[in-house]
Amino acid sequence: MKVNLLKSKLHRATVTATALGYEGSVSLDRQLMRAAGLYEFEKVLIANVATGARFETYCLASDKPGVVCLNGAAARLAVIGDLVIIMAFTYVEASEAPNFKPQVALVDSQNRIINPRDPDLITV
Repeated sequence: MKVNLLKSKLHRATVTATALGYEGSVSLDRQLMRAAGLYEFEKVLIANVATGARFETYCLASDKPGVVCLNGAAARLAVIGDLVIIMAFTYVEASEAPNFKPQVALVDSQNRIINPRDPDLITV
């Protein structure tokens, strides 16, 4: 049997932009994606801390430092400055679940990584 567990989390990121006319997705700083263990085009669940809205989309990598841009329909579900939690999940064998640990990245109000496991991920 497999269970669906949290794989990746970018915790309390600040929305920096919205682009309603874009084809859809969430554009994220590549360093943020790496710190949280997120892949480009990976499906994510986004929770808006301000409104409680939860919605699914997929990640696009951006070279803009600190960017968290909601694109397409997702742009209607948050405003610039809202805090969001971006999560991805994976299936794990039930026997492996007790020892499984998600990759979590905490960020400050400027979307700078504050708990990197890899010192190269620290942004200045």
